[in-house]
Amino acid sequence: MKHRYLGQNGFEVSEVGLGCWQLGADWGQDLSKETAFEILNEAVKNGITFFDTADVYGNGKSEALIGEFLKTCDIPIRVATKFGRAANAYPDKYTKDVLRKTVQESLERLGVDSLDLLQLHCIPTEYLKEGEIFDWLRDLKAEGLIQHFGASVETVEEGLICLEQEGILSLQVIFNVFRQKLVSELLPQAQEKGVGIIVRLPLASGLLTGKFNANTTFAEDDHRNFNRDGQAFNVGETFAGLPYEKGLELVDAIKNNILLDELTMAQLALRWILDHKAVSSIIPGASSKQQVIGNAQVSNLNALSPEVHQALTQLYKEKVHDYIRGGY
Repeated sequence: MKHRYLGQNGFEVSEVGLGCWQLGADWGQDLSKETAFEILNEAVKNGITFFDTADVYGNGKSEALIGEFLKTCDIPIRVATKFGRAANAYPDKYTKDVLRKTVQESLERLGVDSLDLLQLHCIPTEYLKEGEIFDWLRDLKAEGLIQHFGASVETVEEGLICLEQEGILSLQVIFNVFRQKLVSELLPQAQEKGVGIIVRLPLASGLLTGKFNANTTFAEDDHRNFNRDGQAFNVGETFAGLPYEKGLELVDAIKNNILLDELTMAQLALRWILDHKAVSSIIPGASSKQQVIGNAQVSNLNALSPEVHQALTQLYKEKVHDYIRGGY
């Protein structure tokens, strides 16, 4: 596993991290504590030292499981968590007291004295523009409750707003071969300012594994079922904002015209992201040890050729861009 620095003034992270939304069992198959620990142990075994979670995942379950695991782990792990989507704050109840209380609860669940990284969790754009919430974060940092702060955003506009804030360490963004707008409009600015990039949904909710087809079904409480058209939250969080059938068509186009014989679809998709130097870490989720192993191996793959990058760029411009829905 190779490592990169998260931001100019941050800390070292594994190129491949672990997204821990599924540990909270908010959607899809419920994970037992035993299975969650197997995933976390396998991640560490494969060199993953960066976990991403949130207070709202399972109403604290994901943080609590990670906290229990950290007590058993001898290897230093960096944990990023988030604030802003739980009912005590979202969509319009943001106060410094609510932030402080939420941070204290996250500290207790994780079993630490200070959070490595606290990220604003896709809060409404108007609060980012107003900016007072960043002052609260700076105060918590000065008090030692958090070591660093960043923001998880849904659009390029929100990312650019956050880049103007002094002291911000990182942005968490949706970025994959189906969501390439960031290449020219956000990543260069972040790199210039020394702000790290954490990439969520690198496999477009699993579309880019190439394992889905028209007959694939998802559980009733799986967001890939109930949020296909943005019924519950930003449609960009599900299948990268693409209609499912269009996504399948595009995956077939990649398989038939671009995919190299020596790579799987998932490896191609993840390696493409890591080839962008502005990226600090990708955080694919995993529901099994096998998925963890496959994701981690991408760090040691060679960079894709300029020809493959050009082909994926052309695919995006000609066949993908116009079908992206939601804030972008």
